[in-house]
Amino acid sequence: MVCCFLVLILSNITSSAQITFRNPVIPGFHPDPSVCRVGDDYYLVTSTFEYFPGVPVFHSKDLVNWDQIGHCLTRDSQLPLQKCRASGGIYAPTIRYHDGLFYMVTTNVSGGGNFFVTAKNPAGEWSEPLWVNQGGIDPTIFWDEDGKVYFMSNGHQYSDGKYVEGIVISEIDLKTGKRITEPIPVWHGTGGRYPEAPHIYMKDGYYYLLIAEGGTEYGHGVTVARSKSVYGPYEAAPVNPILTHFKNKTQTSPIQGTGHADLIQAHDGSWWAVFLAFRPQNGSHHLTGRETYLAPVSWPKDGWPIVNNDGSVAIEMNCPTLPLKPFAVKPVRDEFSTVVPGFEWNYLRNPSMENYLFDAKNGKLILKGTGLTLNDTDSPTFLGRRQEHINFSATTSLEFQPAKTNEEAGITALMNNGYHFDIVKSKGILVLRYQLGSITHIAKEVALNTDKVQLRIEGSDKYYTFSYSINGLSFVILGKADTNLISTETAGGFTGVYLGMFASGNGVKCNTPAIFDWFEYKGI
Repeated sequence: MVCCFLVLILSNITSSAQITFRNPVIPGFHPDPSVCRVGDDYYLVTSTFEYFPGVPVFHSKDLVNWDQIGHCLTRDSQLPLQKCRASGGIYAPTIRYHDGLFYMVTTNVSGGGNFFVTAKNPAGEWSEPLWVNQGGIDPTIFWDEDGKVYFMSNGHQYSDGKYVEGIVISEIDLKTGKRITEPIPVWHGTGGRYPEAPHIYMKDGYYYLLIAEGGTEYGHGVTVARSKSVYGPYEAAPVNPILTHFKNKTQTSPIQGTGHADLIQAHDGSWWAVFLAFRPQNGSHHLTGRETYLAPVSWPKDGWPIVNNDGSVAIEMNCPTLPLKPFAVKPVRDEFSTVVPGFEWNYLRNPSMENYLFDAKNGKLILKGTGLTLNDTDSPTFLGRRQEHINFSATTSLEFQPAKTNEEAGITALMNNGYHFDIVKSKGILVLRYQLGSITHIAKEVALNTDKVQLRIEGSDKYYTFSYSINGLSFVILGKADTNLISTETAGGFTGVYLGMFASGNGVKCNTPAIFDWFEYKGI
């Protein structure tokens, strides 16, 4: 019996020792990843939709550990999001590096279409947009060996009104963004719906075209084709799809919806894929959004790329990696000790900055509510960060004593303007409120005459739990709600849950400032 017990312990130790990294490598709502390399430095960007600033930029030395260094789109002139719908705004970006300059190509589906910005330093500042008159979404850019530059996207609307599905390509002038040639359709994929997310790579004399198919849902996957000419015809790989979890063997995997990949050759010669996927919870629902994952790629000379040998991936990976170079662990509590928010924070659409005061001297965030609410397709006074874990707690300390009943402030778990859970402090009361599509439900009201209170939202697989404390020691539970009520499968869209602070006058400008002393996020 003792012997068996020792064998079990040794087996577990051996198994644990084989784990080299864990997915997702960038947790929380970070979809549509694209990556480039400069020497032994790696840079990655993801989509942001209606959130501002747009397109976060991450840096890594090993492809496993990532540290956010900035955003590509930090100015209203780069990122007009006024009144854009939920899951509108910025779609899938591509990042590339060429001749000392970084290029980020993306689509603002709510205004302007496809464009690119440039920077010598990926941490910013980035240039004003150069717009590309080519329709579709998910654009990418490719430099050929002869110096020509090509722009690819998913679909195109021609001047005569004809719309072409599939992947189209045109030659462009990088100095002006203007097309030199008409967009030409080159591949429609292998038959899956929504062929999109094109990236092109030159290897062994072939142009390899990587795309996603099946829609960014449970049937998502990645396919590849190749040609001797950039314009095709493209031959589909016999091993397609090279990445997917829609097969029988992965139907119970904790990772689903794998797709929208980008490939990178590391400085040691190895190949890797970054891609999106999501983690279901509470059945078939997901709330943390589509996240960024990593897997090794085998790509023999004159052969086809295969992700992780069989096209599937795991939470715990046991493959060789580059020498790991982790970053320092960031504190769980933001004391608001800087004059600008940290990179993890976002606003809804283009914020009116006069409603936000970062009082670094006193360590306070002061929010001034407007007539807008979290239900509006606009920019209410809101500052939030992504939910990165299925199990977590988010707590904030609020000082707020409104003079009028319309004034409110609090903490929210927000999927979009139609689906969110709020703990609301207003005049004399604390309210637990649910917004579920067209239904507004008051789950609990308690009398609260103090001006200071701590508010907490905790998450688990099946429930959000809402509580408050007036002494900072013991918390009183206001209620619980099923997580699936605000999941992507319920609320729709392409984002994930944000946890944030807000203030509102409910139709009228709020005269009472909401003072937040700190915000603490702990993931489990």
